[in-house]
Amino acid sequence: MYLTPRSAQVRNLSTAAVNGTITLIILLIAPLGLAAVIINTLLVTIASYVTATAADRIVRYLMTDSQQIELLRTTRSQLQRRTEFDRNDIDRR
Repeated sequence: MYLTPRSAQVRNLSTAAVNGTITLIILLIAPLGLAAVIINTLLVTIASYVTATAADRIVRYLMTDSQQIELLRTTRSQLQRRTEFDRNDIDRR
């Protein structure tokens, strides 16, 4: 699974927004002051974003070695195919 940093950030922001919205709805039902509702919603939104970003960085750290090995294998096999194709190719110009 490969995600660009931009798509990971969009995913993390949307997750945080959804969690914040759900929290806002739940807290508006409870008999709390408006300041408490706003602060709790912001804290849940920020915590969701930070947690998702930290999880992405941990996964990226753990997947770095295997992805590099996979990319190297793919590159070598593609280079071998290209040289075989070039040897067999006839220029008919």
